[in-house]
Amino acid sequence: MANVRDLKKDINYVLGDIIEAVYIWELTNPKQEKGGEAIIDEAITTFDELIAKVNQKNVENKKKHFKAINAELEERGRKLIEKINSL
Repeated sequence: MANVRDLKKDINYVLGDIIEAVYIWELTNPKQEKGGEAIIDEAITTFDELIAKVNQKNVENKKKHFKAINAELEERGRKLIEKINSL
């Protein structure tokens, strides 16, 4: 990982793409029940939590901390994608 700015961009892009995928699904399936709102809310909550972790100042090992955040982003992003696929 290059720097904090890149990590913040990754968080923004990944979760933004997930939200966009939900909107596309809702537009292509207007008659189906709205399950996408919960996924969007979860994506926004995930974004807020991860950005708060990135902005923590009192971290002993920054490299390890940022790698853990990146791993959490991957894990939570995959779970959100699975939820979109199950719609």
